[in-house]
Amino acid sequence: MGAVPAQPWHVAVASTGNREPRGWWGPGRPATWADAVQAARLVAAAAGVELTVRAGDRAPWHPGRCAELLADIPDVGPRVVGYAGELHPRVCAALELPARTCVMELSLDALPERAVPVGPPISAFPGPPRPGARRARRRACGRGGRCAARGGGELLESLRLFDVYTGAPVPAGSRSLAYALTLRAPDRTLTSEEATAVRDAAVAAAAASTGAELRA
Repeated sequence: MGAVPAQPWHVAVASTGNREPRGWWGPGRPATWADAVQAARLVAAAAGVELTVRAGDRAPWHPGRCAELLADIPDVGPRVVGYAGELHPRVCAALELPARTCVMELSLDALPERAVPVGPPISAFPGPPRPGARRARRRACGRGGRCAARGGGELLESLRLFDVYTGAPVPAGSRSLAYALTLRAPDRTLTSEEATAVRDAAVAAAAASTGAELRA
């Protein structure tokens, strides 16, 4: 055992491309060094640690776009536990990574151990998305989506707005909203009748709250 070198534990995250996708809501947002710092904060928070960030200078990060990540370690005090920021352009080129790739790395050995969280059970049955479109008054759009999610019941796993349309033939003062409904049951594959019932219940809940109606 004495011949085995130390095996430190680290966690790393790399971000590239769009951090927020393009869509009707806007052009999207590329990943930046701030996203790498935020990823480190999330990892540290899971260990019950709040990070302090200050300017750093360490390869392979880009000078001026590198942050030192410090944690207040009991009986030790503030200590650098990692780095985050944008990789140097030459590093991206050498590793054939997209330009301006952002990464973070944390030393897990420097963070206190926490109990391993237990995630919720995951159904082994398919949950295909089911499209749904409805028409609602402009001011009622957000409230209608929340009501639809509640009205869908336990079989509605998620509801995502993916398109907004105004103009003919939609009446003035209203907009057409297109949602993707993902339905799933933990113990069976849903039938078409069950999926339709969930969709109708979601639409009915939105209609009762905002006057929305299912688009033909």
